[in-house]
Amino acid sequence: MEQGLVSADGRNSRAVLCQRCGSKVLPAGSATLARRELNLPSMRKKSSLAEGSHPEGELLVDHWLVHDMFTFENVGFTKDVGSVKFLVCADCEVGPIGWHSLEEKTSFYVALERVNHE
Repeated sequence: MEQGLVSADGRNSRAVLCQRCGSKVLPAGSATLARRELNLPSMRKKSSLAEGSHPEGELLVDHWLVHDMFTFENVGFTKDVGSVKFLVCADCEVGPIGWHSLEEKTSFYVALERVNHE
């Protein structure tokens, strides 16, 4: 994890941006660092994410945790894939940059490895 991303109170000290188009996903100070193992499919366009076949992916551990979907500045959600919705950039629709379980109504995870910081 990059130095200077987490403030003393465990929040994101810099804005979170889409790796592909640079669109701002989260403002600085709006999410907390969470360590949780989540398997995310490989990055691709939103339309192919919702099809439900995810042969390749990766296990990611470091995430920004947000408790209110209205905290996001630019994020989209896939259709339900089982009990999960994947988070994608709302501007370029590439993702997933994160994960939301329909069973955990107020937990939205954004993988640090899938975003840039400004």
